[in-house]
Amino acid sequence: MTAVKAGEIEGLIRRGPDPRIPVILVFGPDTGLVTERARKLAEDFVDDPADPFALVRIDGDALASDPGRLCDEAGTLGLFGGRRSIWVRPGTRNYAPAVEAVLGAAVADARIVVEAGDLAKNNPLRTLCERSPKALAIPCYADDERTLSDLIERTLQERGLRIDRAAREVLARSLGGDRRASLMEIEKLALYAAGEGDRTVTLEHVEAVTSDVAASVLNTLIDAAFDGRRDAVERDYRRFRHEGLDPGVVLSSALRHALTLLTTRLDNPDKTPAMMVATWRGLHFKRRASIEGQLGAWPAGTLRQAVAALQEAILACRRAQPDLAHALASAALLRVADRAWAASRVRAAGVTPSIRAACPRVPGRTVSSFTRISLESPLIAA
Repeated sequence: MTAVKAGEIEGLIRRGPDPRIPVILVFGPDTGLVTERARKLAEDFVDDPADPFALVRIDGDALASDPGRLCDEAGTLGLFGGRRSIWVRPGTRNYAPAVEAVLGAAVADARIVVEAGDLAKNNPLRTLCERSPKALAIPCYADDERTLSDLIERTLQERGLRIDRAAREVLARSLGGDRRASLMEIEKLALYAAGEGDRTVTLEHVEAVTSDVAASVLNTLIDAAFDGRRDAVERDYRRFRHEGLDPGVVLSSALRHALTLLTTRLDNPDKTPAMMVATWRGLHFKRRASIEGQLGAWPAGTLRQAVAALQEAILACRRAQPDLAHALASAALLRVADRAWAASRVRAAGVTPSIRAACPRVPGRTVSSFTRISLESPLIAA
């Protein structure tokens, strides 16, 4: 087995995997961490990551259509010689045959980094890489508080800054779920502290800058989606778009929230929503009633589907042009809101039919074509 244990991953990436292992699969629910690790593994292997002949990017769906292309790229020599990296970006189709072919070929001076989403244990791509002696499988799960504290310290030290213990603890509780979003928050904090002329980040800096503390306005949008308040989602998202907020940041926050809801439910299977809320670290009192309602409305299985749907939306936004990315992000949040709203109506009626069958017949609710599509999806119908 060549699945890397969670505690060994950071050290492995810092020192670099064995260059004789040609294929590295990076996967997991934390899409930001998956992308960060895949980028580092691909770029560190070559002399000049900016050289398109040294670092080749291929979409996974392209390999599904042409499985032999990966072998061709792995066997191609660089324009000026030297080692090459092939970075395979996530796709929606099965391209395991392309990876299987390259594992059976003789590969020299090339590294194939395969970036993927949250793969099940029986996924063909994951199974293939975990069983092959010529591949590594690196899982990427949401950062825990210890990992986040290390990330905060390391990122700030790289910028010549240090952080107070109290500030680090509050910041760590505000992050997690998506490494990319966490890094953006830390970097924003570093810029703010440096702009103030301070070399030490304090609690005041954290409270002034980070978007996930206290009464963050972004939380109003996320809570509206998971509460099922569709009108509020549409209104707040339009405002954020006009203010120039990146759709990926919005969806990453929604993903982080869904993962926290899921973790809270799984860690407290025998507790009521009110008791579970008490275990939610760093929760502002104004959000308490909303979060309690969400914990009661969203079962663990449906939260897993929401996490998967949000991950897919994040990947789609990264590939899309800005206008389309905003449309995709808004649609994903509306889909979440529709599922929450439909479940609340079913509970209020005291019946247990499928949401897909019940929701369109509820009086007073205008169901758009997008909503009807959403009701047919696994996220809504579960």
